[in-house]
Amino acid sequence: MAVEPKESPGVGVDEWVARSGERKEYLPGWRGDVQRAFERVGWWPRLAVAAAIGLFIPLVIGLNSFQFQVGIDALLLAILALGLNVSVGWAGLLDLGYIAFYGFGAYGYALLSSNQLNPPAGIHWPAYFSIPLVMIGAGILGLLVGLPSRRLIGDYLAIVTLFFGEAFFEFTNNVAPSKLGGPNGIIALDPIHGVNHQITTLQGYFILLVILLVLSMAVLHMLDTSRTGRAWRAVREDPLAASAMTVPVNRVKLLAFAIGAMIAAMAGTVFAAQQTSVFPTDFDTPFLILIYAALILGGAGSMSGAVLGGLLLSIVLDGFLRSPTQSGYIFYGVILVTLLLKLRPWSRLAFVVGGTIVFGFVMNAIVGAIWPTATAGIAGGNNTWTDLHWAIVPANPVLFGNICFVALLCMVIVLAQVHHRWRTILLIPTLYLAACTWEARLSQVPAITRLLLLGAILIVVMAWRPSGLLGSRRVEIV
Repeated sequence: MAVEPKESPGVGVDEWVARSGERKEYLPGWRGDVQRAFERVGWWPRLAVAAAIGLFIPLVIGLNSFQFQVGIDALLLAILALGLNVSVGWAGLLDLGYIAFYGFGAYGYALLSSNQLNPPAGIHWPAYFSIPLVMIGAGILGLLVGLPSRRLIGDYLAIVTLFFGEAFFEFTNNVAPSKLGGPNGIIALDPIHGVNHQITTLQGYFILLVILLVLSMAVLHMLDTSRTGRAWRAVREDPLAASAMTVPVNRVKLLAFAIGAMIAAMAGTVFAAQQTSVFPTDFDTPFLILIYAALILGGAGSMSGAVLGGLLLSIVLDGFLRSPTQSGYIFYGVILVTLLLKLRPWSRLAFVVGGTIVFGFVMNAIVGAIWPTATAGIAGGNNTWTDLHWAIVPANPVLFGNICFVALLCMVIVLAQVHHRWRTILLIPTLYLAACTWEARLSQVPAITRLLLLGAILIVVMAWRPSGLLGSRRVEIV
């Protein structure tokens, strides 16, 4: 009997896939050594270390109330991105109604922990009853919402799920205001309580969310490494091929919707308990965009990436971009990092940076001589640039800043169309125009600027690493 050589692939084994780890590209030098050493540590020890760090941060650093609140918001966003990763990252289902499951969990907890139902005494169930019940209800709702996924894919599924998300917002805003509160929401909710204990401090909710995040990652990791996880990825890559390999495609899709909905509802219950109130505007489309941004930033398909994206996005958005001074550092830092990454050779970088500095002084001198009030304003609430006679900021900068913003958008479009040499030349006035726009207008409206800066950071990260910070590149066979 002939013996199969050991070098040859086994029956039913794709050798190219089996040896994918050998072809993995590592970073050069010591960074590659660190990357290999990190990969040799098991997944469970890494999770335990991360959990220990999260639990001991309040004890070691001594966070204040604002920092605790930022941490709570970051952990909530990380859990939501983790749940969205199940349907979007693993199963490949574009779910634009995901925010409704978050709201379902919050409103479900509110109804079971307030005086809204059965007044005047109300319903005040302990958390170990109300939270599991709300999660089960969200799972059933996820199954119902996922039913169209049996026949719809891509944009069509996105439209149907988006309708569900908008319907939830309108339902809570306009239907049964005596029970759901309408635009005024539901207030005076019970904190999380049970077994003669209740959580009333920010530190308590921070620790609770760390525990829930770690438990969610543990459960999802076991699912990811099981047949269910492999089935999700098979459906994501090619539903027809997965069906031919006896994968129950429809049941796998419904399961992804249900599990993602349960995780979102769990986050919603903690959100409602910590805020002691819920309102329809807490679950509108802008927050859904933020959840998707966190998942894309970290890397769709990666649990660690989803968590990292949620934490980074919330900390940057709520912790740093609320201050005009820190926002300015991030604005100019993003521009500088982008130039360092994209402009080669170094002489081209030096030409652009030096040219922008000289161009600024020349423009400030010319405009100041012709129109003295054009340089009489205060740049971004801080007179650093005006003291240097570099930025153009009028005494009344609103109209000027709006014009600069429109002109900046036009210049960016022109830069994308011109060739290499002209792009380098036009980059100088574009950068100066961006600085004037920031100092004259954007730094004055932090609510809008935070989102614009966030978008700029995402664009830079996606240009540097399209698969996300911790996402892996997908290989497609053509």
